[in-house]
Amino acid sequence: MQIEFILIYFIVPICLEGCCVGNHQKKRTGPQRGITNQHFRIVEGENVMIPCAGTGECREGNKGTSFKCGETFIAEAKLSGNYTCLTGGSKVLFHLQVVENTSLPCFHPDESSKLLLISAGGEIPCPGRTCINNTDMKWYKNRSAISEQSRASCEKNGLLYLCQVSHLDGGVYFCDRQIVEQGVKWTFRRAVNINVITHYTASGPPRIVNPDDNMTEEVELGQSHTLICKVHFPSEINTSADVRWYINYGGKLDNNTVLQMEKPQQKKWILEELEVTRRAILEEVNQQHLNNTYTCIASNTVGVSRATIKLKKKIQVKWPSLVGYPIVCFLLVAWLGVVLHVKQLELQLFYRSHFQHGTHDGEGKEFDVFLSYVWSPPSQEVWEGGTLSSQSRSDTNEKACLSSMDPPNTVEGKGTQTPLEVLLPQVIEQRWGYRLCLLERDILPGGAYTNDVVQTIQRSHMLICLLSADYFYDSNAVFVLESGIQALLQNSTPKLLLIWTSRGSSSLNQPDSPLPTLVQRALKVLPSLNWNSRKPTEATCRFWKSLRKAMPDHRVKLFSPIND
Repeated sequence: MQIEFILIYFIVPICLEGCCVGNHQKKRTGPQRGITNQHFRIVEGENVMIPCAGTGECREGNKGTSFKCGETFIAEAKLSGNYTCLTGGSKVLFHLQVVENTSLPCFHPDESSKLLLISAGGEIPCPGRTCINNTDMKWYKNRSAISEQSRASCEKNGLLYLCQVSHLDGGVYFCDRQIVEQGVKWTFRRAVNINVITHYTASGPPRIVNPDDNMTEEVELGQSHTLICKVHFPSEINTSADVRWYINYGGKLDNNTVLQMEKPQQKKWILEELEVTRRAILEEVNQQHLNNTYTCIASNTVGVSRATIKLKKKIQVKWPSLVGYPIVCFLLVAWLGVVLHVKQLELQLFYRSHFQHGTHDGEGKEFDVFLSYVWSPPSQEVWEGGTLSSQSRSDTNEKACLSSMDPPNTVEGKGTQTPLEVLLPQVIEQRWGYRLCLLERDILPGGAYTNDVVQTIQRSHMLICLLSADYFYDSNAVFVLESGIQALLQNSTPKLLLIWTSRGSSSLNQPDSPLPTLVQRALKVLPSLNWNSRKPTEATCRFWKSLRKAMPDHRVKLFSPIND
């Protein structure tokens, strides 16, 4: 390495002595302002700047592409074309031709950049100088010709000699060759990127930027994982810079092998440091990989740096927990919203009938219970042929139930069961002492039926509808039920109770005209009791207890209860 340093530091100045010592380059003018039609040829992917007097925008008439005259840009194939530039109030025509680098007779990517040592002399070769005529070549830095600058330099055989390099010499240099093809004079412009450094040799050991030593990386079992090592080499211009990945079996540094790695993919200069990135790929991570450690080792002529990392299993956060749950919550809320919208009536009726009722203090009320029923032919025949017997059942269990509330259950002289249409008014009025309203008894004939029904419901604490098999065939009875439901939906509401006398048959028999939608929906949620005289005594007893519990808390006491 010292031999290379001697050759650079002593032989190069000897070669430049004839150019720099006591010799100043003859000034050459830049682009001629009198020429209004110029032809430029540039190489795709290189930096380029079209020189012009001042700065202006150049546009291509057909394709609509444009660039800034006097500013640096990257050459692209699509930029080929004829351009009109307006600069300094004058109009200049440019014909721009972008060629591929593979079409050049000799192309080397390394020729597009160069390192120069500060305080020493240096040379900048024009790309392709070994296979292209270099006569009548001009050098530019940015927009200014080197020959017009007041600095010690000279141009010879496609080379630009800088007698003493300073930190100001970094940047982009352009070399222009003049080529004549078919009577057309072309300016073939190439670019060289210059970086200036303070030392040719490494000034210190490499510095590992990533990863940090003793850090841990998370991996997914069964998936591939890439180990990335990014290293900065101070002022490194030789081939001694080396970066490698090693696997340490069992975490032991003395038991390791080199991992299969990709070639260094990135090399660039950052503040006089060469950045090198090296990757090693673990094709499929398994449990054994978690038991090992991995070391990145970077070395140069000065020293060695290393960083060791471990791998751990990544805690799987399943997407359903992050994405699915919010979606499920959103769908649930949307579903609840739809249900609330569709079932709003049922929910309102359920709430009002079970948890909220109007005031039952007797103010403005005339009846405790408004009973609605329809006579069925068998029940009417039984009622017309007999009266209630005062004898109770002989069954001891039933006697215990009837002792406080249950009425006689037979028709005197016939031994048949008393219909509920007859039994219920007797119990509510005579035994329990509630004031009962019956349409055929308490509402005067000749009035408006609908108004009488609505007003009676409003003046009652409770509406009981005895739903027999024939109830839904009677339009007047259905109207009473519907009016009670509408009253329940108002702010001041009566209690509403349904008593099914034969639930199975009534649900199967459909009336000639369909029931109102309000009634159909309300029947599913309104509180109800089932009555069946053929059930055992215990079931009948439960019915009367449930009915007594559902009765209004306040009553208009006009009758004295019997045995209460």
